[in-house]
Amino acid sequence: MMQKATTAVEVVEEFRRGDLYDLCDAADAAIVDGGGFGWVDPPPRDVMERYWRGVLAVPERTLFVGRLDGVIAGSAQLVRPTRNNEAQHFAAGLTTAFVAPWARGHGLARMLTLAVEGRARQEGFKVLNLDVRDTQKAAIALYESLGYKRWGSHPRYAMAHGRVFAGFYYYKDLDETAPRDGGEER
Repeated sequence: MMQKATTAVEVVEEFRRGDLYDLCDAADAAIVDGGGFGWVDPPPRDVMERYWRGVLAVPERTLFVGRLDGVIAGSAQLVRPTRNNEAQHFAAGLTTAFVAPWARGHGLARMLTLAVEGRARQEGFKVLNLDVRDTQKAAIALYESLGYKRWGSHPRYAMAHGRVFAGFYYYKDLDETAPRDGGEER
């Protein structure tokens, strides 16, 4: 009898032994599969490692990782507005969300998204923004099933291997008491 895979999501504040290696491997696999959060081809390993170490060094970013049977298989980041951005102090972003192809189908993408949402709510953010390439059908379906609203599109959002891709922009109200008409509360 096959044992069910174990899944978990956690915040990374420092890398434990093997974590950086696993994260880079998972990211490489996602990039090769077309879900490269900006990269078209996997960068050299030292570049990828510097990127992830840099994420941990940026105070406005929180790195969430998804584990499948203890191995990092995906990630997402909560990005807070910079301190000088008073006009958008209420809105955070969800970025760099991916699950390696070999770990899909276990609910990690949903778990990562909900973990980022939960942390954003806990920190008092009222809106969570994200964007996604139009070819990422599974991600689009996930976000829409979780209540994200598409507010715009960009016909030339990304270019990979000589092809231009459209992209979509989404938001989710984390504060159910927010005004719905786009106007200010009075």
